[in-house]
Amino acid sequence: MFLGTYTPKLDDKGRLTLPAKFREALSGGVMVSKGQDHSLAVYTHEEFAERVRRLTEASRSNPVARSYIRQLGAGTDEQQLDGQGRITLSAEHRRYANLDRNVVVNGSIEFIEIWNDEAWARYSTESEQSFSDAFDESLGGIL
Repeated sequence: MFLGTYTPKLDDKGRLTLPAKFREALSGGVMVSKGQDHSLAVYTHEEFAERVRRLTEASRSNPVARSYIRQLGAGTDEQQLDGQGRITLSAEHRRYANLDRNVVVNGSIEFIEIWNDEAWARYSTESEQSFSDAFDESLGGIL
């Protein structure tokens, strides 16, 4: 389980040091993919394989499913953590997520998200009320 918010720096070579508390779970390698809201998603091999299994059950005759599968396959990169717990983010991934030196790494329960720090600040502020509302409604069975 991945929890918490961290603010590591991206170096000039596109390397990002992942939080130490995540490294054991990621020691078998990771799959880095374009995520939602112009963030990057980092999955363990097992979690990514499970998501792919569920996706491939969708009919490729469905244009939305077909497009998503294509984009996921084309936009995913396999990485191994180096001895310092770093992964190298591709130029395309850095462009997609508008990543420069300052990034935010969030635990998103079953995977990790990597955000541009300013984009995360905006998103976090904008979504605070909906989080509060969902939490309040959870007693009624929403969550």
